[in-house]
Amino acid sequence: MPIPDFIVELRSKIGAHPLSLAGVTAVVLRGHEVLLGRRSDNGVLTPITGIVDPGEEPADAAVRETLEEAGVVCRAERLAWVHQIPRVVHANGDQADYLDLTFRCEWISGDPYPADGEMTEVGWYPVEPLPDLGDDMRQRIVAALSADGRTRFEGGAKPF
Repeated sequence: MPIPDFIVELRSKIGAHPLSLAGVTAVVLRGHEVLLGRRSDNGVLTPITGIVDPGEEPADAAVRETLEEAGVVCRAERLAWVHQIPRVVHANGDQADYLDLTFRCEWISGDPYPADGEMTEVGWYPVEPLPDLGDDMRQRIVAALSADGRTRFEGGAKPF
């Protein structure tokens, strides 16, 4: 997966030390189907994910990533879940702490295809039953499907 230029520049200064990044998940819905792709780096089936560029609005990042990775135009409807992903150590040793912002998105147009090589396959899957997914990715989809329209937060947001 291509590493964004701003991260390459940061890594030249901090090496593999932990880097805090904002990430997005676009749960794109079309009727009773969800857009999923098989990641080219690990073969896992997931919704569209990506990193927010400096100065970019997170909802815009979700829409951009969907177009870049799957060739699909969507509209972000709402923020569904905010959660910190446990530290990731990438194959090259780089460490990252991702704050994931999961968006419920509405399909506008386009037939999915692996547009930029980050996915080996992309397509529409029924939301019921969901295909075999990791627990975290399943929770992201469930949060986006929630009928109450509330954003899910982890950690309880305790007062100080």
